[in-house]
Amino acid sequence: MIEITKDHQRENGIAFFTMKSDELIVKVTNLGCHILSIFAKDRNGILEDMVLGFEDVEDCFHDGSYMGAIVGRVANRIRGASFDLNNTTYLLAANNGPNHLHGGLKGFNQKMFESKILENGMEFHYTSPDMEEGYPGTLYVTVRYLLNGNCLTAEYEAESDKDTLCNLTNHSYFNLTAGKRKIYDHQLKINADKIACVDENCCTNGQFMNVKGTAFDFHDFHQIGERINDNEEQLKLAAGYDHSFLLNGNWDQVILYDEDSGRKLIISTTLPAAQIYTGNFLSGGCNGKHGKPYKNRDGVAIETQYLPDSIHMEEEPKAILRKGEIYQASTSYRFEVE
Repeated sequence: MIEITKDHQRENGIAFFTMKSDELIVKVTNLGCHILSIFAKDRNGILEDMVLGFEDVEDCFHDGSYMGAIVGRVANRIRGASFDLNNTTYLLAANNGPNHLHGGLKGFNQKMFESKILENGMEFHYTSPDMEEGYPGTLYVTVRYLLNGNCLTAEYEAESDKDTLCNLTNHSYFNLTAGKRKIYDHQLKINADKIACVDENCCTNGQFMNVKGTAFDFHDFHQIGERINDNEEQLKLAAGYDHSFLLNGNWDQVILYDEDSGRKLIISTTLPAAQIYTGNFLSGGCNGKHGKPYKNRDGVAIETQYLPDSIHMEEEPKAILRKGEIYQASTSYRFEVE
């Protein structure tokens, strides 16, 4: 049995919703489709919040950490803040060094979505006008958060009236200790043989690295903090993990586990990659929950998506959404206890 309620709405239109099952409580809002909280049980049955978030969701207008938000039109970085499509060059905001990041100066994380309560979750809609943040085409976006027992699924759909780019993700930061400790002791397992290498600005550089024998090999469980400070060039360039893992299979590709609480997060996605970001630059942002500012490594983001900078990285870029085609993707977050 799933219970969906609208908690309240502010005068500026920001609305807050709660989805409940026997196993999870999920709080969301129509501002940027932020996932505000996910309460999951530990092995003693205690419900606690698994995701980082702002003290006030409107802090997203002043903070670049994208906590819990939908990111778009294009997640991650676009090299040089420009791209060519159909013999036309499109210029974007350089909001991350020389590169374009997470949709621009005012991406989907700051947009007001229309909302609809479903029988088993929430549905959000946003129409991104032609040339918003420099992207061609009017893009019609649908985001659904669906709850089924211990599993929260994010479904994405988009359609454009012109050829454009589309690469959506959710940018939740997880901490399975409910913030009692940093993420160093979290165990991580990733079904991926390669990562996309990055440069000094954390933008993919066109090279790929086999993870075997490196600090990026998570075929078996390893603590996040076990090798994060190893003397590896890719770790140094990103000040930790901030890399796209090229996923194998189509189920249970990423698993995060906290031994003390017994909580386990299992992520399955239809998308080909997951950006693992260990919160290397969280310090100095807006206040988090309970008014306490977050610090580096307080959470880990697992952003399922197409290959970052797909438009420059791939011969046939998956991030190109042609007129009349429909972008569809889904990612499930399943919470279990050992």
